[in-house]
Parts: sequence; structure tokens; C-alpha cells
Amino acid sequence: MSDWEIFALRYATRAARTRADSFIFDDDHAAPHPMDYFLWVLRREHEVVLVDTGYEADEGARRDRPILLDPREALRPLNIRAEDVGRVIVTHLHYDHAGGLHLFPNATLHMQAAEMAYATGPCMCHATLRMPYTGDHICEAVRRLFAGQLVFHDGDAEVAEGVTVHRIGGHSRGLQCVRVRTQSGWMVLASDAAHYYENLLRQKPFPIVVDLEDMLKGFARLETLASERRLILPGHDPRVTRLFPSVLAPHVFRLDGGPEGAIET
Repeated sequence: MSDWEIFALRYATRAARTRADSFIFDDDHAAPHPMDYFLWVLRREHEVVLVDTGYEADEGARRDRPILLDPREALRPLNIRAEDVGRVIVTHLHYDHAGGLHLFPNATLHMQAAEMAYATGPCMCHATLRMPYTGDHICEAVRRLFAGQLVFHDGDAEVAEGVTVHRIGGHSRGLQCVRVRTQSGWMVLASDAAHYYENLLRQKPFPIVVDLEDMLKGFARLETLASERRLILPGHDPRVTRLFPSVLAPHVFRLDGGPEGAIET
């Protein structure tokens, strides 16, 4: 079978952050450290797999994190309509990755069973662990389950030929990355297993964490899954928009050709 194309769609950005928001251990916690928000499209001929759904304007207003584009509008340059999306890989159920599940009503969701158990279990009694989740998003995932539109995975699994998911954990119990066969080799969409290149390259944990050991082990797992380190794509790093070419629209970046420059920081 042919290789997959991968597109990163930047739908939001947040400048009012510091390095304290990105790294547990850092020499300058007060320095600015912006974050970008992406969803990803895998495309091969007539096949489309969406990875995560972003969140919409109402959620952005509640959290004071406005979006640049509605996720449905972000897909328009690729001629993809939300109602035509048949498969969505949900890397985890945090608001910025699963906040748009309801926008894709005909999609079957693929997620780790551990993530649903975590997001609906006793850990959510703790406000700190509950903070990245929104109840309505979890309810939408449960509705898909009862509608027969949810596939659970337990660890490693194939979603499509040339597309596999792998539970990493750490940031949440059921966080999964996505491994994709491309023209450059096996690329890995890390999602929040590595928010930034620096998390991975310098082994620096992100502060929102349920299991620190799993997060640290996850950095090594990402490297075993990718053909080479440069083909690991962090989930929120603004450097992605500088290392990969913009195509079709200013918010669309093509990833499968590999980065145009060194990823080391």
C-alpha cells in the first residue's frame, strides 16, 4: 500500500505562558514559552483519518483560551467536511484534544480503554486531575460508545494499514501516540507524550502528569517507534510551524516530508 500524507492544522495558540507551564525542572521558570494547538489529518488517496478534534469557541471562552479557527473550518483547505470523517483517533480526552468530538457525528472513535476508565473513574474526584477534562466531552465519548461508534484499544493496535496506536500514559492514564508510515519513514505523532521537542530531547517532564515514571519511559518509547528521532512530532511546539512547510493555507503544515532543519534545541 502507498504511504500516508500527514497535515498538522494549527487552530489555536497561547502566548501568555511561561516555562513553568511547560517543564517541571527548569533554570528560568519565568521566561515566556508559548504553545500552539493542533489537530492532525492522515490522508492516503480517498482514505482520511483524523487525529484529535481540537476544541471550539465556547470551550475557549470558558477557559480564556480563544481559538483562531473552528476545527471544521481548519479542515476546509483539505476539502474535508466534518460530517464525512469516518475515523477519529482520540489520543486522550483532555479538552484540547477531544473538545470537538461532537463536531464529527459520523466518526468512529479509537481510544485506549485506560483513558475512558481514567476519565470516568475515582481520579476525577480530585480537582487537579479533573482540570484538563470537560464533562460534556466525556459524555460525548460515552454516547459514542452506546451508539456503537467507539473502538477501544489496549496498548498497541492497528487502526488502518500503516497507522498504529501505542499507549504511552504519563500525562494521562490512557494517552496514546500515533505511528504513521510516510515517504520519510515511520513518523510518530507524539500528541502530549511530548508537548515540545525539549520535553523529549532533554528528558524534561511536563507539569500536568498522573504518572511521572510513565512519562519519562514514554520519551524512550517514542524513539523506538519512529524511524529516527527527527520524525517524532511534538503535540504543541510552535517550532513545528517553522520546521515544516505551510501548504494550502497559513494554518496547514505538511509533515510527511520530514522537518526542514534540525530539531535539536
